[in-house]
Amino acid sequence: MLEYYDISGCYILPWSMKIWNRMKIFFDAEIENMEVEECKFPLFVSEASLHKEADHIEGFAPDVAWVTISGDDELLNPIAIRPTSETVMYPYFRKWIRGHRDLPLKFNQWCNVVRWETSNPTPFIRSREFHWQEGRTAFATKEEADEEVLQVLGLYRRIYEEFMAVPVVKGMKSENEKFAGALYTTSVEAFIPNTGRAIQGATSHCLGQNFARMFDIHFENDKGEKNMVWQNSWAYSTRTIGVMVMVHGDDKGLVLPPKVASKQVIVIPVPYKDADTRAIYDACFETARELNRAGFRAETDLRENYSPGWKYSHWELKGVPLRIEIGPKDMARNQVRVVRRDNGAKQDISRTILVDQIRDLLDNVQQSLFDAAKQKRDACITVATTWEEFAAALNEKKMILAPWCDEEEVERKVKERTKGEMGACKTLCTPFDQPELPEGTLCFASGKPAKKWTYWGRSY
Repeated sequence: MLEYYDISGCYILPWSMKIWNRMKIFFDAEIENMEVEECKFPLFVSEASLHKEADHIEGFAPDVAWVTISGDDELLNPIAIRPTSETVMYPYFRKWIRGHRDLPLKFNQWCNVVRWETSNPTPFIRSREFHWQEGRTAFATKEEADEEVLQVLGLYRRIYEEFMAVPVVKGMKSENEKFAGALYTTSVEAFIPNTGRAIQGATSHCLGQNFARMFDIHFENDKGEKNMVWQNSWAYSTRTIGVMVMVHGDDKGLVLPPKVASKQVIVIPVPYKDADTRAIYDACFETARELNRAGFRAETDLRENYSPGWKYSHWELKGVPLRIEIGPKDMARNQVRVVRRDNGAKQDISRTILVDQIRDLLDNVQQSLFDAAKQKRDACITVATTWEEFAAALNEKKMILAPWCDEEEVERKVKERTKGEMGACKTLCTPFDQPELPEGTLCFASGKPAKKWTYWGRSY
């Protein structure tokens, strides 16, 4: 999925970029239907621009990488490499928005950003350079902005659940955990059962009018009155791939959902001694060609310097959803043997119905991966109504749903009380799908009247 580079926290992405591009194709088509325009803004940010909004950039300041030398000469004014793009894009929103007919303004760019993490980088999950899409939009009314926030969040859910086969929770971030400068932040949250940690999968923010005020982005309405725009921003990154790897991977290597796998089927010849090797190779080639013509992503492995067993292990490591084996007996019976990567199940299929059977199998693998991941995730969710229950569940590496009074100071105290070698616990999100909250329910941490159910846990 990646190769290590000689700069810590930066990685080469050979195999995984095809996965990234498959999600890009889906997402681009969806946001094009929302009339979002594609754009590209520069990688570099002037020092003056970066510090124009000091409060917002404060959270990124320790991670900003700077260019200070050109050749042998020091730059008079250092240049930052973008950690995010508010200060890059919003001065031009001000230039392009004059009247209500200029709204809504919707842009999205696919780019890389650099955040020089001081802690140990983690491939895909927390790297110093990563790829993402970032949408930046402006509206005349809050209602329009609110509608888009949830529309985009729904697309992020689909990316995880329909493509990556990873179950997520949609919800609202707390005031402490929301994006700096945002009116509110929504997110999709995943959970990694093997590590007992949650992970923020993607975010969709309503920025309100905060950045419009900072960057003086106004428009004249149809009555000639001057108003500030309402803005959103939304993004997901190559972190999605890391989440998928951790959720589905096993001791043999990757397990890739068919919808995103760059290769869905690998065809391997299994020639026995004295078999007609050429005929078997031709059958493999023809099988792959037939599947490719039907719209599948299939490939043959005809390398003669590796045994079939070695090839099986090699492609299992790479996570290819289905393996087709063709040997002399299969040739004689006009069939192929199909092996699933997710559960190892084997099935002999007639060549005459191969395309339909492969389609059904791939659909089944996709659904089975999601169902298995959801079952494991749900088994790790614990409801806690007291501090004792909460602490016990946290020690068992659970994702905890607890009644909360929604007070920032209480949240900070929970984080302080749970500090340890594993890291502190924090709110993950308040799910939109709220369970019933019986009257008189108390907050698990403060004993005050609870206002909502919120997910808590340790996270990446």
